[in-house]
Amino acid sequence: MPYFDAASAAPLHPVARQALSAALDDGWADPGRLYREGRKARMLLDAAREAAAEAVGCRADELVFTPSGTRAVHTGVAGALAGRRRVGRHLIVSAVEHSSVLHSAEVAEAAGGTVSRVGVDRAGAVDPAGYAAALRADTALAVLQSANHEVGTVQPVAEVAGICRAAGVPLLVDAAQSLGWGPVEGDWSLLAASAHKWGGPAGVGLLAVRKGVRFAAQGPVDERESGRAPGFENIPAVVAAAASLRAVRAEAAREAERLRELTARIRARVPELVPDVEVVGDAGRRLPGIVTFSCLYVDGEALLHELDRAGFSVSSGSSCTSSTLTPSHVLKAMGVLSEGNVRVSLPAGTAEADVERFLAVLPGAVAGVREKLGAPVPAAVVTAEDALVVDALGRRCPIPVIELARVFPGVPVGGTVRVLSDDEAARLDIPAWCEMRGQEYLGEEPAERGTAYLVRRLG
Repeated sequence: MPYFDAASAAPLHPVARQALSAALDDGWADPGRLYREGRKARMLLDAAREAAAEAVGCRADELVFTPSGTRAVHTGVAGALAGRRRVGRHLIVSAVEHSSVLHSAEVAEAAGGTVSRVGVDRAGAVDPAGYAAALRADTALAVLQSANHEVGTVQPVAEVAGICRAAGVPLLVDAAQSLGWGPVEGDWSLLAASAHKWGGPAGVGLLAVRKGVRFAAQGPVDERESGRAPGFENIPAVVAAAASLRAVRAEAAREAERLRELTARIRARVPELVPDVEVVGDAGRRLPGIVTFSCLYVDGEALLHELDRAGFSVSSGSSCTSSTLTPSHVLKAMGVLSEGNVRVSLPAGTAEADVERFLAVLPGAVAGVREKLGAPVPAAVVTAEDALVVDALGRRCPIPVIELARVFPGVPVGGTVRVLSDDEAARLDIPAWCEMRGQEYLGEEPAERGTAYLVRRLG
C-alpha cells in the first residue's frame, strides 16, 4: 500500500532501525554518571550530538535534543523572547508557519507581546521585503520556516536572515521539512527540527542556538541539555535520529532528483486527467517530494477515504477534514482553493509504478465523490432577469460552491449571484472559484444569517 504522507511522518529509515536496536543495549544508563555504563551512554549521546551538529551546520555545544520538534519550537521562541526582553516583546512570523510557531505567537500575545504576521504570495512564499518592513526597534525575534509543510514552497531564508542580522534581530528557522534534504543556508540564529520528518524515530527534536544569541530558558530547568530540555535523554532514539539524518543526507542528492521528477509528473498530469483542479505551491522553488492540488466540488474527507480504499495514504488541508471545520491557514493565507485539497508527499524510495497507479486511480475517485455530492455538469446558458440567491446556510464545503456552479448557467452576462453561507471555507473557496472560472468576485456583505458573497457573470 503506497504511503504518500511523508511530510507528516516519514517511514523509519533502515539505518534508524539498526541504530535504535544497537543503542538499546548500550544507551540505557544515565549519561551523567561516571561508572562504565554511564560512560558508554555519554559516548553515544556525544557522538549523536556531533553528527547532528555537523548536519545542521553548527557547533555541538550549540545543539540540544528535545522531546519533539514542537517542543524545540516552543522552547526556542520562548527562550529567545525572554532573553531579549530588554529590547522589546515584538515577534515576527509568516502567515504560513507551522501551528507550533503560531501557537507560540499566541502565547506571546497573551503575555502582553505583539506579533506581526507577514503575508505570502499565491505560491506560498514570503517576500523578504515584508520582513524588512515588519522590523521595529522593539523586535525581539523573527521566525521563518525553511519550507512549507503543506505545499512544499521553499522560503527565502538566506535573504531574510541577512535582513534580520543587519537589524540585530535573531532569526529562528523551523527546518523540520527541509533538514533531511540539506543544511539551511544563511546567517540564522536559532534552528528547530524533528527527527520523524527525515525518517528518524518520533519523539526526538533538536534545537540549535548560536553562540552570542541572548537566550533564557523558561520553566523549571536541570543540568541536562544545557537546561533547555530538562529530563532524562532518550539516548537510543537520539542515536537513531542522528544516524538516520546522516544516512538520508548521503542519499539526498540522488533521491531529490528522482522525487522531483515524480512530483513534476503529478503537477503536470493531474490537471490533464481531472477537470477543475488547481495545483498550488511554487512550481520551481519547492521541496522534492511534495505536490498539492485542490479539486472543485469535492469533499476533502470523502476523497481521502476513496483514495485510502484504493490503497493510497495522502493528507488534506480541506476544512471538511478538520474537526474545527475551518480551512487550512496555509491555503487561506495563499488565497487558493481549499476544497478537495490533496497533499501528496512522497517518501524516499517511492516507486514510479506507484505514482502511475495513483494517477490512474485519482480521476475515478474524484468523479465518484463529485457524483455523490451532485456536482454540476456543463449546461447551456439561459437568460434570467432577476439576480439569483443561493441559500447554502448550514451546509459545509464544498456544497456552497457546488450550488453556485449549479445555478450559474442560468445567470445572464452581467448578472449577479448572491451566495448565503455560514461556512468559513466559503470566504476562500468562492473567490477561488471565480478566479478559476474567469468570473468577477464582487466581495462580501453582512447578511441576517452568515455572510453574502456576490459574484458577477462576465461571460
